[in-house]
Amino acid sequence: MAEERLTREEDAVLQQQYLRALSSFEGIILSQIDIKNKLGARLNYSIQAGLIILGAIAISILVLLLTLSAQINRISAIVSDMNIHLTSVAEQMHRTRGHIINMEQRVALMEDIQGMTGTLSRAMEVIDSDIRSMREIVHGINRHLATVRKNVGNISVNMDIMNHEIQAMSQQVHHMAKPARSMNKMFPFP
Repeated sequence: MAEERLTREEDAVLQQQYLRALSSFEGIILSQIDIKNKLGARLNYSIQAGLIILGAIAISILVLLLTLSAQINRISAIVSDMNIHLTSVAEQMHRTRGHIINMEQRVALMEDIQGMTGTLSRAMEVIDSDIRSMREIVHGINRHLATVRKNVGNISVNMDIMNHEIQAMSQQVHHMAKPARSMNKMFPFP
């Protein structure tokens, strides 16, 4: 009987040790599951943040492209205006040539110098007014050229800004990828 009692006590001790080992093993398994769940949640948050950042990058690139498109349309309109003004300058030159030919004919046919002096003076006034209008047109062309230069400068500044933003985005993406690379090193998946 004493032996049986000893065996029972040993069985009870073994059963208690078994239960403690089983609860420790269960605690270890549960803590591993909890750690894996936390890592999975972090990975999901990282992916969501990456998608949001990529969406913002895409929107900023779209805005930049639309801005560039608008600038190109403005430049096209200015060039069209310049073509109109250049046509007007050509017409003014043609009229000036006509006035010069007219003046040469009047000088050649001069019979009375006194009478022709008045005619010559009037022709010179017309030429003077034509030259004044040509000067105004040339000033208008200069203003349009200054606008074109300014627009080209704006495009260059926008391209520089876009280049800096793309470089910054590249650095941010590289920085955001560091946690994922660290997780890959810690938990390599096949």
